[in-house]
Amino acid sequence: MKKLGFGCMRLPVNAKDKNEIDQQLLNMMIDRYMEAGFTYFDTAHGYMGGHSEEAVRRGLVERYPRDAYILADKLTDRFFQTADDILPLFQRQLDAVGVTYFDYYLMHAMMESRYEKYVACDAFTIARELKRQGKIRHIGVSFHDKPEVLERILTEQPDIDVVQIQLNYVDYDSPSIQSGAVYEVCKKYNKPVIVMEPVKGGALAQLEPAAEQALVGSSGQSAASYAIRYAASFENVFMVLSGMSSLSQVEDNISFMKVFHPLCEEEYKRIDEVKAILRQQNMIACTACQYCVEGCPRHILIPDLFACLNAKTVHNDPNAAFYYDVHTASHGKASECIACRQCERACPQHLPIVSYLKKVTETFENN
Repeated sequence: MKKLGFGCMRLPVNAKDKNEIDQQLLNMMIDRYMEAGFTYFDTAHGYMGGHSEEAVRRGLVERYPRDAYILADKLTDRFFQTADDILPLFQRQLDAVGVTYFDYYLMHAMMESRYEKYVACDAFTIARELKRQGKIRHIGVSFHDKPEVLERILTEQPDIDVVQIQLNYVDYDSPSIQSGAVYEVCKKYNKPVIVMEPVKGGALAQLEPAAEQALVGSSGQSAASYAIRYAASFENVFMVLSGMSSLSQVEDNISFMKVFHPLCEEEYKRIDEVKAILRQQNMIACTACQYCVEGCPRHILIPDLFACLNAKTVHNDPNAAFYYDVHTASHGKASECIACRQCERACPQHLPIVSYLKKVTETFENN
């Protein structure tokens, strides 16, 4: 199995309607990906406003035989409240994607507080029974918390087959994400690793000029290629997900992952240089996963507003204020935040979102 997975959280959208998936383009991307020998697809019930599973059905399931691809889906805590809700939800997911089983079924966006809910609702027990019935091939967790929390989960649920973690060269030694320490827990318990956010929501694919030059130089490779190969070079990593949203991204990923070569010593040195440059910047480390947007009482498009602030403060983009007005025309402004902090509880990056929204307000509304 080749190490490049097709992440279905950031699918291509129509130019005229950003809420509508461009199914024709997605089909072309899937065809090119499959043609190159890749097979792994990762979706979830809430991705793309709840339309990712259906798009995968139309683009993949209805066009390829079931044994031609590997499919991962997830049990997301906001879609169930009790144990009785889980089986009907699981069936809706099977129906949405159009399959009779999932190769991988992950407990989604696992944090300590969410783990308590999964245990209380017997989610792991139910997943084991579905595995016994052949409706799940492998049980896993998609993890966003500290290493000691993962250690507890793997101790209490020793039959978990795989762990999906955020791993990239910025977050490896980050004190908030602790990707390196989390990866070591996976190694300790001998759990195969699936990597999400290898390019940190696209941030490591579009570096500022000095970092881009330090990393890419005259190699002809993309910045994204170094980030994805970095994640894929770890021994226990068997799959690296890329949230591809254009055919050019598919082609780029194929160019360096079809025949994968781990990073060499010189390339690791370049990455260290880039990390030093990035540490000097004052960027908000948002990956635009959108988890914070769901349930915001003021309907604030938090990732978009953070992108505007990064564009203004890091790149001095003169259009940042214009785009701030675009994103707040029919949604909440940063100043309308009521500090309920549901966004912070949902954030996989553990960002102080309320504080950052105050900076957004100061930059785009008070000035």
